[in-house]
Amino acid sequence: MAQYDKQRELLEKEKSRLLSELAELKLRASSDVGRREGSPFGKQEEEASATFEMERTLALKQRLAALLAEVEHALEKLEAGTYGRCDSCGRAIEAARLEALPQASLCLSCKMKRAGDARTRAR
Repeated sequence: MAQYDKQRELLEKEKSRLLSELAELKLRASSDVGRREGSPFGKQEEEASATFEMERTLALKQRLAALLAEVEHALEKLEAGTYGRCDSCGRAIEAARLEALPQASLCLSCKMKRAGDARTRAR
C-alpha cells in the first residue's frame, strides 16, 4: 500500500529505536547488578534507592515492550493489508490520527469508548 509508505517508514524507525532502548536498559541493568554485588548493602537508604531504581527500570521496560508490541502490530497490519482499519469496528481510522500516531489500531470513536469504559471500571 503505497499510501502508507510514510507510516511504514516511521513505524520501522520507531521499532528500531524501541529495540535499541530495550537493549540498552538490559545492558545497564546487568552492569548495575555487578556493581551492587560488590557493595555492602548495609544502609537502608542504599537499599531503598536500589529498589526504587529497579522498579523504575522495570516499569520503563514494560512500557517500551508495550509500545514495541503496538508498533509490531501496526507493521503486521501493513503486511496483511488491513492497516488503517479499526481493530474494533473495522471502519477506517482517521488519516490525521494515523499521521500523528502511526501505530494506532483503533479509530478515535472506539478509543474514546474504551477510555470511558476503563474509567468506569476504575471507579
